[in-house]
Amino acid sequence: MSAEAADREAVTCSRPCTPPQTTWFEFLLDEDLLEKHLQKTSPDPVPVQLVIQFLEQATKPTVNEQNQVQPPADNRRNRTLKLLALKVSAHLRWDLDVLEKGLSIPVLNMLLNELLCVSKVPPGVKHVDLDLSTLPPTTAMAVLIYNRWAIRTIVQSSFPEKQTKPGPHQLNMLNHVQQEKELTENILKVLKEQAEDSIMVLQGVLGIKKDFYIHTMRTLDLLASESCTANGETECSTAGLKISADELHCQVHYDLGAVFFQQGCSDSSCYEKSRDHFLKTKELLLKLDGAALHCRIDEKRLAGYWNACSILTNSSDVSDPQSTSYSQIHSFITSGNFQGLVELFLKDNLTLSLPSHFRQSILREFVQRTQQGDRDRAVEEVCFKLCICNAVRDALEGQVISVRFKQLLLKPTKDKIDFLLKVCARSFNKDNASENSKSNMAAFLKSLCESLEDPQLVFMVSSHELFMELLKDEERKALVEQMKKRSASVSLCTKPLPSFYDIPASASVNIGQLEHQLILSLDSWRIRQILIELHGMAERQFWKVSSKWEIPPDYIGDILSIKDNVTRDLVYILMAKGLHCSTIKDFPHARQLITACLELVTEFSPKLRQVMLNEMLLLEIRSHEAGVGGSRERPPTDLVSRVRGYLEMRIHDIPLRQTVGEECVAFMLNWRENEYLTLQVPQSLVQNNPYVKLGQLLAATCKELPGPKESRRTAKDLWEVVVQVCSVSSQHKRANDGRVSLIKQRESTLGILHRSKFVTFIKKLREPLVLTTLISLFVRLHSIVRDDIVNEVTAEHLSIWPTTLPNLQSVDVEAVAVTVKELVNYALTLNPNNHSWLITQADIYFVTNQYSAALHYYLQAGAVCSDFFSKTVPPDVYTDQVLKRMIKCCSLLNCHTQVAVLCQFLREVDYMTAFKALQEQSGHDAMDSFYDYIWDVTILEYLTHIHHKRGENEKRQIAIKAIGQTELNASNPEEVLQLAAQKRKKKFLQAMAKLYF
Repeated sequence: MSAEAADREAVTCSRPCTPPQTTWFEFLLDEDLLEKHLQKTSPDPVPVQLVIQFLEQATKPTVNEQNQVQPPADNRRNRTLKLLALKVSAHLRWDLDVLEKGLSIPVLNMLLNELLCVSKVPPGVKHVDLDLSTLPPTTAMAVLIYNRWAIRTIVQSSFPEKQTKPGPHQLNMLNHVQQEKELTENILKVLKEQAEDSIMVLQGVLGIKKDFYIHTMRTLDLLASESCTANGETECSTAGLKISADELHCQVHYDLGAVFFQQGCSDSSCYEKSRDHFLKTKELLLKLDGAALHCRIDEKRLAGYWNACSILTNSSDVSDPQSTSYSQIHSFITSGNFQGLVELFLKDNLTLSLPSHFRQSILREFVQRTQQGDRDRAVEEVCFKLCICNAVRDALEGQVISVRFKQLLLKPTKDKIDFLLKVCARSFNKDNASENSKSNMAAFLKSLCESLEDPQLVFMVSSHELFMELLKDEERKALVEQMKKRSASVSLCTKPLPSFYDIPASASVNIGQLEHQLILSLDSWRIRQILIELHGMAERQFWKVSSKWEIPPDYIGDILSIKDNVTRDLVYILMAKGLHCSTIKDFPHARQLITACLELVTEFSPKLRQVMLNEMLLLEIRSHEAGVGGSRERPPTDLVSRVRGYLEMRIHDIPLRQTVGEECVAFMLNWRENEYLTLQVPQSLVQNNPYVKLGQLLAATCKELPGPKESRRTAKDLWEVVVQVCSVSSQHKRANDGRVSLIKQRESTLGILHRSKFVTFIKKLREPLVLTTLISLFVRLHSIVRDDIVNEVTAEHLSIWPTTLPNLQSVDVEAVAVTVKELVNYALTLNPNNHSWLITQADIYFVTNQYSAALHYYLQAGAVCSDFFSKTVPPDVYTDQVLKRMIKCCSLLNCHTQVAVLCQFLREVDYMTAFKALQEQSGHDAMDSFYDYIWDVTILEYLTHIHHKRGENEKRQIAIKAIGQTELNASNPEEVLQLAAQKRKKKFLQAMAKLYF
């Protein structure tokens, strides 16, 4: 043996061997094995896994000799396996917490039904009709366990569950998972239908004062040996595990409390029942004092239930020592005891027991009251006090301070700063505070000093005892020096403090530096601080610093009417920068800036708050549309609801920017919200908003495509509106000689929109069906106004539009031609592979005599729907009309051999055109290099004749070689000839594409 092999063997032998897992059938062979296995410290498999294995094997269907699936046989093997599953559950003392965690609903349902069966529960009788007090103890206990599980399962199924991501299951595994899901749903349906019966069974148990007995492994063995007498009053009924009445009642009260709490969402009176049951549960738990064997109560969950019931039934008692902070807060709010609420927040700053998000939600509740018009001074006072308490809590934990607190410091008063310092002192325990807390509080007080501009307020903070203790002398001196230099270094502090230093002589230079930073900055907090410092140095309108800052004219009046100069400049600049970022698709910065603007104006102007909400909606729409790309991911339902809300807005005196409404309608069209636009949008909105009217007509027309002739009324309505948009108004003018002349003006004022705005709206649309409908409409209108039957542009769904115009002279022909070109070009930028649009684009170039460009798009249309001609181009793409136009393009480009090849593509070969083209001698194509693409023998024979007649022997030989290929032999089967033709079509079109792409 080599040294390497010896080492390998030594390593292998030194490794401890894992004992093999005991398989299910071994327990059938050895009756004592199960008990030995369960006595192990870490049995493998674990008990619940054994239950699954036993029941799975006992209920496995069989297949007979005719290969038919038969239900599991009722034989000794299967009965023994079911008994083993019951014995494992008995070892677990029928603990539903353990069983529910390890077993699925179908398996546990099977197990408990087997328990009912072996416990001699009368079959076919409803449990609610049984008198449990007269039944043997173990029989009654089996009924009780089943009904407890039933209501626990109903309660558990009402909780939201996180969907697990499917793994790489095989097909049969997926089928198994789906079957189990359907089975679970069916069981839940039955349990919910019998829920009231289960509740009545459990309520009936509460009236039984005697002890119960639950099956053990021994009693189950007795049942198996059939030692029990017929009436069931045997040793196996009273030899089980004894469960005291108090213990059982405690568990039942808890389960009933949970199910009544779950029913409380539909019937509020159930909360009272739930509270009573939980009260009994608490009393019995104290009585049992931890001596329970069968009772399993989650005391933390019980406390949560109790608090919720106390609040929901308005029965919480603040004086109760067991009452938690949540119930106290609810009591304070409902009773109006705001001082008690503030005191509780101050205490929590020391204990840190309430979650920060919960405290913020309480503050938001009061702020919402003030925004809804509640001008109660007490509500406004509690708002700023809770805001300060939360800010100090965040500071102590090293969290980011909220914007609301920073807004509070924009207009600080002596009372507010005094309360803030009191909160800091009461929230900070100097003796027990950690170094981290000390550092955080020192940084908070330091930043507070830097943000205040009133010297007296700064002195209040800097002379406070807590400030003096937490900041060392060196730090305080450094802070003063820093504040002296802040103007020169453009620091983040506010207006200069004369008590600390004099204004520097180079103030104008510093103003220029600050203005430069104001232009460059995209940080809302930084912009605010720069503006405060600028206004401290000079009183000017700083919103005029940059000519690039533009806001919509609709909003200028309301923003410039803000009385406070700093706020006015801040709102103007934040909005201008936010809109600019939105325009250049820098959506993260745009969202931050407009959000900051929204939070700022919310405090003083409901009108500007709605304006900012509207602009935020527009930003979300643009952000979603830009982020969609090619994935076409549906927008969230919340965004769709907000768009509907904007369209239906009825708030007076709110300036509404037309662009927002325009993009909202385009958004609804892009995401096929046709039902809303056609059926649910208010009629008054349709009459007053031209974009909504246009959107409704487009949605209705798309909804009915292709539709019967009777449903074309909506298409006609859309047609009339678009014709009016493209019409010109007429004006009469009297000349000097007295004659009256007619002058046409380019755009009519009778249309719902000017044509330029209409085109702008179209270019916000992305939905292919909407664009196809508009292209179809303009193509039909273009054909009518041009009145050229031979050279018409084609498109889909042309049949739904009218074929004549009553007043043809009123339509601006040039406007229609320009619009159809713009529309098709725009559509192709969104999807350059739409063959219908490509054919329309090719037709436009064809009718305007741009034959090379037309060929380019005809070929591109064929390429996109045939994998670059590797497959056959569909006949509905290359129709005879399209092919004839391609032939004409090649002819007018003097590519006559290409004409002859294309003549073969027609349903009936056009020999006349092909022969005429081959007679031409001034061709601009490669001529004989295309002969390999000709499969029609007649054309090849004509080519041979022409070259022989002209004495062109070399070209004649090429034609003879082409005609001599065996696959073109007329005696070949039709399939061979078709294959030869397809091969040549593919190569020819690919060669053409290289020429014209």
